[in-house]
Amino acid sequence: MKRSGFFIGLCAIIAALSSCERSDKDEPLKVQGKVFIFNYRIASATYVLTLARNAPLPEESYAEVRYENPRGGPPIETRTKIFPFWDKIALESPPVHCIVKNRPYAISIRIVDGKEKLIQTIDTTLTSSLDQTILPAKPLVVGPIYTPNPEVFKADGSTDFSPETNCPAPVSKT
Repeated sequence: MKRSGFFIGLCAIIAALSSCERSDKDEPLKVQGKVFIFNYRIASATYVLTLARNAPLPEESYAEVRYENPRGGPPIETRTKIFPFWDKIALESPPVHCIVKNRPYAISIRIVDGKEKLIQTIDTTLTSSLDQTILPAKPLVVGPIYTPNPEVFKADGSTDFSPETNCPAPVSKT
């Protein structure tokens, strides 16, 4: 008698704990990391997100991403094929300009199959700890062998590391 009561109690505890389990398994992908990459050599910044697999995806799948444009205007859109053997999916935007420190930028991801059927949506934000003013307006190097850019490293020995100047005034977004 005591044994069956103990068993029933144990089953109840296990059931309660399993109900606390995260429902990530319902979603095939989850955001594992996100960052702005500032590449001073080529004077560019990009959004980079890493998604980790939680569950299988159809053989033909795509990530359609809409990145908020830090400069303003319409969002920047990309479409990336997700290969079946990828455990991690890296999504990178084209170069962006005018990133403002401590301002969240919206990112919307749609995972679709080969017939455009929606599998999952992920909405997130990315906040930079740096302003884009840390980058020079012009690349420091040009060409395949990192030749110093003559527009930055001038023939008279002077340099021009000035940041981009055609960004709109920052707008607070909380």
